[in-house]
Amino acid sequence: MSVFRPELHVTVDTGILDAAAGILRDGDAAGEDTWHIFYQYRPRPDSPSRWGHSISEGNAFDWVECNDTVVPVGGETSVRAGSVVAHDEGTDLYFTSVTEAGMSIQVSRADDLDALCDDVDEDYQVDPAIHRIGDVVSDEGGFSRFRSPCVVPNWEEAGDRDKGQAGWLMLAMTGEPDAPVPVVLTSEDGSTWKVLGALTFNGDPGFSVDDEILVAPRIIRLRDEVDGQIYDVLMFSLERRGKDTTGYIVGTLHGAEFTVAKEARRIDFGHDFTRPRSTNYTPGSITEQERLGHAYIYGLMTDIGRGGDPTREANWEAEGWANTLTVPRRLTLQNGALYQTPPRGLPDAVSHTERARLWTGLCEVPVGARGSVKAEILDGAGEVAAVVTHTGDEITLDRLDGAPASAPLGDDDEDNITILVDSSTIEVFAGGGAVALSSRFWPAGGCSGIRLTTDGAAQILNEWHRGA
Repeated sequence: MSVFRPELHVTVDTGILDAAAGILRDGDAAGEDTWHIFYQYRPRPDSPSRWGHSISEGNAFDWVECNDTVVPVGGETSVRAGSVVAHDEGTDLYFTSVTEAGMSIQVSRADDLDALCDDVDEDYQVDPAIHRIGDVVSDEGGFSRFRSPCVVPNWEEAGDRDKGQAGWLMLAMTGEPDAPVPVVLTSEDGSTWKVLGALTFNGDPGFSVDDEILVAPRIIRLRDEVDGQIYDVLMFSLERRGKDTTGYIVGTLHGAEFTVAKEARRIDFGHDFTRPRSTNYTPGSITEQERLGHAYIYGLMTDIGRGGDPTREANWEAEGWANTLTVPRRLTLQNGALYQTPPRGLPDAVSHTERARLWTGLCEVPVGARGSVKAEILDGAGEVAAVVTHTGDEITLDRLDGAPASAPLGDDDEDNITILVDSSTIEVFAGGGAVALSSRFWPAGGCSGIRLTTDGAAQILNEWHRGA
């Protein structure tokens, strides 16, 4: 039996999952969703990276592996992450093509999205429904080594044409790995792209642009539920001494200049979260009001940067796979801050697993009263493997390794907590979604339960359990 492999999270059957490459949500008239995740992975540590594909029908938790979709050809040494966009002519996979000579952004197309998981080959060969179109962005405008594209279709139609470019938008990285430069591009059709320039900031982004290494930019557009205005939310990772820090900035993008309304904040305060990826939609599966009201992201659950060794994970030695993605997070914007909650269907999904556990508590934890709500995650023998503690103004996730992760909570944040334990993953949502923490851990014999205690003036007013 697989002890460490999550049942609700995306992993690879064998090999190393390096990043989510592109995410697509396909809705139908009956309200049923099919989620498509395309991911960059390596079948073996020394293999060139390629794109895999998994789908989940009816929810975002019941994942089935399909055929691979993009693999190195010709002189390519690997193909890396990008974006997936659906339009009336098919589904385009924008990816990074790596050769000895450099990098470029290329596109492969699936004419029929539904055919991508027909006749799955047991060796996960390239899906015959995919055909490669070729280069769409190479060295241009004084920039080189284009990679990691974030592509947003119909950018100018997202609620207010004055807040975006005409046509489609792309964010991409350029330059050398130790001095990367994010750039902004625009296109009328998704095929012919024009470089607008290097991404710059008007206002203080909350970090040193000259000293930090910003990678993997992603952008979404949301309407703030408090002031009713439409904002652009720029998400990114900062590479700091081999450890990624993920954040977001709220403002407006005009051309290649991002005007800051709210400086950078952390997306996730846990031990293991990096390189968030946004979700695109098939035509007609979401209304404009819905698109501006909420968005979905995934993150890669790992504590290492590009130079790390995922084979050090306990599940690599025991089960032959490494790294996993988070469950999707539903994002809303409230008073300039992102709120993150799990998508609908999570309680029912946990109830149908063999090992996952979910606890949600509506609590009252007065600030300054020296009280707390404590959730102890127990291993297979009933011993404490991790502890989540809510003290009113802070929530802490402690894996008992001497380096607890913590996040501040505001006085106005709701005193509720949701804890999802899925084999070797923990995800915590608190403060009504104001705070999220994601971490990997490896409890001996799996998780046998979540034990709750309170002290001081803290109370659990109501609670819900799911799982065996």
